[in-house]
Amino acid sequence: MSEEVKKFKITIDGQEVEVLPGTSILEAARQIGGQSVPPAMCYYKPLETSGGRCRTCLVEVSKGSDADPRPMPKLVASCRTNVMDGMEVKNVTSEKTQEARKGVTEFLLINHPLDCPICDQAGECHLQDLSYEHGLETTRTEFTRRTFEPEDIGPYIKLNMNRCILCARCVLVANQLTEEREHGILFRGDHAEISTYLNKALENDFIGNVIDVCPVGALTDRTSRFASRVWFTKPVNATCSCDKCSGKAVLWMKGDEIIRVTARKDQYDEVEEWICNDCRFHKKDLKLWNVEGPRHIDRHSVISLNHYEKPKEYFRQIDNPDAKEISESDENQKGDKII
Repeated sequence: MSEEVKKFKITIDGQEVEVLPGTSILEAARQIGGQSVPPAMCYYKPLETSGGRCRTCLVEVSKGSDADPRPMPKLVASCRTNVMDGMEVKNVTSEKTQEARKGVTEFLLINHPLDCPICDQAGECHLQDLSYEHGLETTRTEFTRRTFEPEDIGPYIKLNMNRCILCARCVLVANQLTEEREHGILFRGDHAEISTYLNKALENDFIGNVIDVCPVGALTDRTSRFASRVWFTKPVNATCSCDKCSGKAVLWMKGDEIIRVTARKDQYDEVEEWICNDCRFHKKDLKLWNVEGPRHIDRHSVISLNHYEKPKEYFRQIDNPDAKEISESDENQKGDKII
């Protein structure tokens, strides 16, 4: 009979949770939820070896463990630091963490253009959320921004290197989903950039997933570019018969028209099941899909605004000027009686 694994207790912003040994601070924070969860621009749970690049998830460890209660001398990357029993962590309650996050955000925006009004990622961009919370009004750098011309790196994908933050998610997803990766990070330091090998195009059956994992607007869908703002579309769950993937996807609708197709994601914007290029780019006819119902977007962005449900304090007014407004509680008390 196997022995039960002892769980570690960790406290984040005064909230305690028990997790298995080997769990990262970031994953422990996600079990708590709310504002205690640090932002992550490069970490992506479904991708092995992701994380440790963007430094937006830095946290302060005020107590190392019960065995060694000394605080860690520097801020640590929560996606790469495992918990210890009795560890105490500060995220939103740490001034050092918030100040460091502002500095990281400033670095990420040094070369990033202010083109949100024309960017297809606007409204569901992680960098937009991060800059809104921690960004500065002006930049302190005096150097000229590095610029690149947008390029097509395949029949379906547009690369705008100006917006890239080198999180390497697209490289990892290509490594782990495709047999032969045809793009990567070239050069080093401030000359580093995402690019394809010479005379190569990204055409693998699952390469479209690099669009879903990109946290900014560096990789976008050429079949839906500039078709509609994301907040003007309504996401719905749908399935189709596909022999390459599960066929489970999210359709972004504008009326009866499918603007784009994406994989289904969880509340941290991480893909639940990868989808193939056929489902993503070619099946734009509603007849090919079985619509299951509205898709609730958990992320705090404009796409999570209430499209389908009535507000909790909503009162239905009967189409009669002499009638009174009645609440749902009043309706429940009266049963089926019609007023």
